[in-house]
Amino acid sequence: MPSNSLLQWSGARTAALDEIEEAHADVGGTEPGRRYATQQINRAYAVLLSSEFQGFGRDLYSECVDHVVAATPAHLQALLRAQFLWGQPFGRGNPQAGTIGSDFGRFGLPFWDEVYAVHAHNRRRRELLDELMVWRNAIAHNDFAPLGLGPDPALRLARVQSWRSALNGLCNGFDRVLRDHLTGVLGAAPWPP
Repeated sequence: MPSNSLLQWSGARTAALDEIEEAHADVGGTEPGRRYATQQINRAYAVLLSSEFQGFGRDLYSECVDHVVAATPAHLQALLRAQFLWGQPFGRGNPQAGTIGSDFGRFGLPFWDEVYAVHAHNRRRRELLDELMVWRNAIAHNDFAPLGLGPDPALRLARVQSWRSALNGLCNGFDRVLRDHLTGVLGAAPWPP
């Protein structure tokens, strides 16, 4: 059984993402061809995808902290929790790969190396995460110059769907890496495999 965070990603967070994809189909139809009216929906979808992924990361981080803190003596729990929560992990900035690695690295593991070891596609998935974050920032700040695609580049549904697929794979990888690592550290699995 996965973490509660992964269950939430596969449940409510997926439902929210499905809603915006359904809105895209309602506005643009499902037939092949250019859909001019869907550009803003694609951009909103990308920003929502980033937001839901950040929420997953924050939930998973908190869930891991809860397991580690619960395994320590009561008189140290508040101190340990404060140390894990210092600097607002997953509460500042965007869920960029470097920030994610740093935040989860607080648990004492080379996070991205472990994620890469779980699945051969995770290196490419991380690249797609980085690409999503560039687009997310361009959309949120209305500054597309960093993309090098002109002042108003088109974002296609297929691209957002590829980012979503990559994040699905990363979420599963994160869940597995942290479960395995915390099992080694705590001597018991924080959630069943």
